[in-house]
Amino acid sequence: MSTPSPLPFSIGYGTNGFTDHPLPDVLELLHELGYGAVALTLGHPHLDPYAPDLDARLGSLRSRLDELDLRVVIETGTRFLLNRKEKHRPALVDEEAAARVDFLLRAVDIAAALNAECVSFFSGILPPGASPESGWQRLETRVAEVLRHAAGKGVLLAIEPEPGMFVETVADALALRTRLGNPDGLGLTVDIGHCVVVEPDGVRGALLEAGPLLANVQLDDMRSAAHEHLPFGEGEVDVSLALATLAELNYRGVAAVELPRHSFDAPNLAARSMAVLQAAWREVQAGKAAEQWLQEGKARLAADPGALPGLFATAGRSVGRTPLRPDADPTGVLHGSVGDHVRGQLVRHLLDLMPPQELAETVLSLYDRGDSSERRGVLRGLGALAEAQPDLPAPVVAAGVQITADALRTNETGLVAAAAGPFAAAYLDQHNWRHAVLKLVFMGVSLTAVTDLQDRADDELARMAADFAAEREAAGRTVPDDVHLLLNRAATNLP
Repeated sequence: MSTPSPLPFSIGYGTNGFTDHPLPDVLELLHELGYGAVALTLGHPHLDPYAPDLDARLGSLRSRLDELDLRVVIETGTRFLLNRKEKHRPALVDEEAAARVDFLLRAVDIAAALNAECVSFFSGILPPGASPESGWQRLETRVAEVLRHAAGKGVLLAIEPEPGMFVETVADALALRTRLGNPDGLGLTVDIGHCVVVEPDGVRGALLEAGPLLANVQLDDMRSAAHEHLPFGEGEVDVSLALATLAELNYRGVAAVELPRHSFDAPNLAARSMAVLQAAWREVQAGKAAEQWLQEGKARLAADPGALPGLFATAGRSVGRTPLRPDADPTGVLHGSVGDHVRGQLVRHLLDLMPPQELAETVLSLYDRGDSSERRGVLRGLGALAEAQPDLPAPVVAAGVQITADALRTNETGLVAAAAGPFAAAYLDQHNWRHAVLKLVFMGVSLTAVTDLQDRADDELARMAADFAAEREAAGRTVPDDVHLLLNRAATNLP
């Protein structure tokens, strides 16, 4: 496949993740690692906005940014800059916020001097006793003042929704913008980690909702249960999906890694983060190529259904055999390969092209004559059929059950995992479904491969899992973690 195109936006790194390094060293390191931007958090230890020699520092910094060809955004999230005892106080929604407004005005001046892309800021937490309407009024009045100053300086502001703050979601940020009359000078900052915590439609939904108003992006991982910035791979964020959505939006700004609690390992994390982002972008590009091939394949099938065997055979060579979700499934056993995916989608497309009996005969033929990769594609296709149509025609169900049963008799992990997907959840009888689940445990394959495990687990499965665990323990062998997970899940469904 062709070499992936470069990212259309600039990848940066936040200085709040480098608080043990002086700013000149941070810039040098980021440049060496291939970053094209820096998210500069004002305050200790890198750039004091109240320094008496600020103008001279800004002139020197601007020159160095130009030399290293680094774009810059201004971040204003320093915790104790304005109040040494209370984090982020005073906030824009506090009763008294003169110090915060003055700080933001200074941030605008700094952004103008550095030719920064924007100044990112947040609302703060509404203080106890204050009504939501008073919060809106305070926020409108103060942001309007900063907007007027920013307009005179030619600087863009970007409000960042933060979990737990008054402006918590993209919808809240858009509501503020509406209250202010939709000023051109106010855009949005979206942190993709925050999206898994508070955004109802997740990362993609939040980015699409921000749309052309997206002025700044922060990149990190996060778990849905806590607002804690994590290195990539330690949370629930789909980085590839985020990058793909930014590309879809034609975003051309800065997307900067933000790990404010990881300065103790900053150089290593900066290197690792860049590697993850580059790999995620390669995945995005591979996905685009696969989608293009798939659309062309569907067009060929519509014109000539007889082209299916040839398309099925060449799919892996055409789109690649890399794992579909390499971060979560580096071996491709759980979710299959890119080739498995496009083959499965071709099978799904047959539902629109063939009568039931012909479709049943076709999938049986593809499976019987196929190698392991083609058989995985058929199984993934059966799952796609089950998801596309709740009540599949009887001939298709019969063929699918026959194929699934055959796959479950093999010892190929990829086939067994694919066989435990959506089709098995919908159509496999409970006896055979239980044995499929336990076979995955026996083979050491994660039960994340099983569709609807929580819904179908029952007391008999719990008993079988307990017997399996007892046999392992009696033989002095370790019990796989998934057995305990299976027992817990089954137990929750006991009558």
